[in-house]
Amino acid sequence: VSTTTSLPHAHFFSLERRAKYTDMKALVLLVAANGAAVGYSLLQAARCAVAMARGGGALVMSSRALAWSVFSGDQLLAYAMLAATAAALQSSLLGKLGQPELQWMGICGLYGAFCRQVGAGIACAVVAGLAAVLLASFSAFNLFRLYGGNKGSSSTRNGSTWY
Repeated sequence: VSTTTSLPHAHFFSLERRAKYTDMKALVLLVAANGAAVGYSLLQAARCAVAMARGGGALVMSSRALAWSVFSGDQLLAYAMLAATAAALQSSLLGKLGQPELQWMGICGLYGAFCRQVGAGIACAVVAGLAAVLLASFSAFNLFRLYGGNKGSSSTRNGSTWY
């Protein structure tokens, strides 16, 4: 299967320059972070499918270590996605607006289609990052609901028993 796409390009005097996402390293980081998120999500989906096939249900963690590792993985995923998205957004704004104090001009006038495609990609990445934060919140809620505090043990404070 072969597909052809016309890349946005600009002419400088007699030179032609094509815009690619690899020209902006923050976009390469964003693609890598989203790829890692896909891999992690597939692993989590497989873990849930195995848990459901065994009859234990996907939401109940069988061990404290597993619950902590899922929580940690979800937190890492959310932070990595938001950091990569913020870096790509900052680089894209610099490309769009330029930096007049340093006499850097914005390049979206030359690569309009590329800038619109990058903007749409970053908007999708923001939505995905917010979804990862929501997932991490659910993970934290489940972990601390099941294993947080002094579940199953009592402690005394000021002569009274706390459960």
